[in-house]
Amino acid sequence: MTIAVGDKLPAAKFKEKTADGPVEVTTDDIFKGKRVVLFAVPGAFTPTCSLNHLPGYLENRDAILSKGVDDIAVVAVNDWHVMGAWAQSSGGMGKIHFLADWDASFAKGLGLDIDLSAGGLGVRSKRYSMVVEDGVVKSLNIEENPGQATVSSAATIIEQL
Repeated sequence: MTIAVGDKLPAAKFKEKTADGPVEVTTDDIFKGKRVVLFAVPGAFTPTCSLNHLPGYLENRDAILSKGVDDIAVVAVNDWHVMGAWAQSSGGMGKIHFLADWDASFAKGLGLDIDLSAGGLGVRSKRYSMVVEDGVVKSLNIEENPGQATVSSAATIIEQL
């Protein structure tokens, strides 16, 4: 079953790279008592994710935060090494959370996993964005095509805030 507006996020654990190395963070650490914009990509360093989706959130970070958002996070089915390298190379380190859903458990828990084995990627997350308040989904934008980042873009989120 796919998560819907009004649903609570499933409990999950992520890894995030910090200056001191990897740390484990939970959905409570990220979302409890906060208003957070979360977006997901099928994979760090993939073309649409790196050239279109992530840059929109980095460029519009201040505009998003000015709308009463406490934090912005991106999640992908990658290990924390890859997510940390992506954070550093994109200039996003310390600006948004780069969450590694290394085993796709969060994507599966949301019902937003997708098998991209035909393209050599294996099980990944669908591309989406959402506004989450205190762990509850307030808006949800799921891309029909993983190679597009239109309905899940930063511009769409800004309109919804």
